[in-house]
Amino acid sequence: MKEATLGAGCFWCIEACYKDMSGIISVNPGYAGGEKLNPTYREVCNGTTGHAEVARVVYDESLISFDEILEVFFFVHDPTSLNRQGGDVGTQYRSVVFYHDEEQRQVTEQYIQTLNAAKVWDQPLVTEVAAVNNYYVAEEYHHNYLALNPENPYCQAVVRPKYEKFKKVFVEKLKS
Repeated sequence: MKEATLGAGCFWCIEACYKDMSGIISVNPGYAGGEKLNPTYREVCNGTTGHAEVARVVYDESLISFDEILEVFFFVHDPTSLNRQGGDVGTQYRSVVFYHDEEQRQVTEQYIQTLNAAKVWDQPLVTEVAAVNNYYVAEEYHHNYLALNPENPYCQAVVRPKYEKFKKVFVEKLKS
């Protein structure tokens, strides 16, 4: 088993996508990269802790590669938008890959270089690449948020559309 820790704006969006992928063992929303020990959601949302909202993905490397995880990561958010995703603004919503080992760092940096060289987006990527630190699992009510809160206005307006788009594009990578 391997782990990946990824920040792509609101953790509800990426959690929903990764949970349905083949080869993914578990996904936990959480916080990483900040200074405060064991921050709360409210503290992270205030932007005072330095943490990003992230998803910690545990995956079976024999079934899914880190490259495939990055492919989904860069698809489900705007990696050219500094410290924001849509209406969510602040460093807690930054685009970031927290690598767990040197291989993940190198693969991520190469992936970003390739996307920039191919001019996939009109602007260069601003995705931060940093060693994972100060990771904390988010409060229980954030787990499986879309499935448990489908009527939530934010889920209807933001999470569900990203999730549905992901399912159409990555249909071959979904769990049966």
